[in-house]
Amino acid sequence: MTKIAIVTGSTRPGRINRGVAEWVLAQAQLRSDAEFELVDIADFNLPLLDEAYPAAYQNYTNDHTKVWSEKIAEFDGYVFITGEYNHTVIPALTNALSYLNAEFNNKAAGIVSYGSAMGVRAAEHLRGVLSELQIAHVQKTGMFSLFTDFENFSTFAPTELSAATVAPVLDQLVPWAKALEAVREGALVAA
Repeated sequence: MTKIAIVTGSTRPGRINRGVAEWVLAQAQLRSDAEFELVDIADFNLPLLDEAYPAAYQNYTNDHTKVWSEKIAEFDGYVFITGEYNHTVIPALTNALSYLNAEFNNKAAGIVSYGSAMGVRAAEHLRGVLSELQIAHVQKTGMFSLFTDFENFSTFAPTELSAATVAPVLDQLVPWAKALEAVREGALVAA
């Protein structure tokens, strides 16, 4: 069965990111075309990137990197949950992505963003990072507004209109994740 991780994008105390990720996971688990699991980057205690070698070498020296690598390698695809911070991706997510490379190659991803402008700038910046990691990102994006989809800017309570943006992401992501399994198998045979 195709496995997809719903990856949180924040580690801050009092973060709203985890609530969005849990909601997306609940929506995804209503489907039967893939297995979905929440992966909370806060659980991995990743400091500011502290590996001596570029991630592409996979010459990891720190235990936290090795554990993060093993977890991410389990999946065929990802849904990255990002808020917009200073008109870009939340720094904790960028840091977590920077630790790895090959574990992400030839896999698929969707993006769910939120912010005062629905996180669209963060989503667009994240697409550049994902491209560099050879992650095929789908066109549809789940988008939520801090003004209408959060009670008191803290409790996630999406409007029906915003909630409807997530199903198209999953509708595109699952077939892409399945298709890229064959690409990864072909790359192994060629090696």
